[in-house]
Amino acid sequence: MKYLVIVLGLAMNMWSCSSSSEKRMNPEIALPFYSDVNFTPEWIEEGDAKYDSIHTIKDFSFVNQNGEIITNETFDGKIYVTNFFFTICPNVCPRMTKNLKKIQTEFANDESVKILSHTVMPWVDSVGRLAEYAQLNDIDVNQWQLVTGDKSSLYDMARNAYFADEGFGKTVTAEEDFLHTENIMLIDTNRRIRGVYNGTLPLEMKRMIEDIYTLKKE
Repeated sequence: MKYLVIVLGLAMNMWSCSSSSEKRMNPEIALPFYSDVNFTPEWIEEGDAKYDSIHTIKDFSFVNQNGEIITNETFDGKIYVTNFFFTICPNVCPRMTKNLKKIQTEFANDESVKILSHTVMPWVDSVGRLAEYAQLNDIDVNQWQLVTGDKSSLYDMARNAYFADEGFGKTVTAEEDFLHTENIMLIDTNRRIRGVYNGTLPLEMKRMIEDIYTLKKE
């Protein structure tokens, strides 16, 4: 009997390990949609009158760390997570980058999941500087795009597409207008915001990973 108990215990442990990815998310709970600056979650089913008016990310075009043009078409049919940063940021951005690397590692071999990081300081973050930052942080360009471009276009995307502005303003720069946020947004294959996370917290990355797996089941 003692031997049987041990065998059953080992079997249960093996089953628990092999099925851990399945236990990370509840397929019965759909992710909400976010369509306003307050990130008010809305659960809207297909067929609902409001379904066609769900906020979607508009077209964009920027340049990545390899000097390549990156557009919304780059992410067609992909789930992606996106944030706003700058390479000379002393504290918040390094934590966000470190945490986003958990996403890069988790989905390293998954072509359906990507990362998009926009600079908010394009007058500093040239293509060359982004390339250095990518190399320093072991960022894989096949999975993770660091983009720069025209300031007005970047800020317009941040504020009007991703609702990313927490009003840090002039406290970190002499520029008249400056944008920075700790939020990371999760975007589904139809370019809709499905999750918002504090990018400085490792626990939030665990929640995001679970939510990505949930999206992959939709």
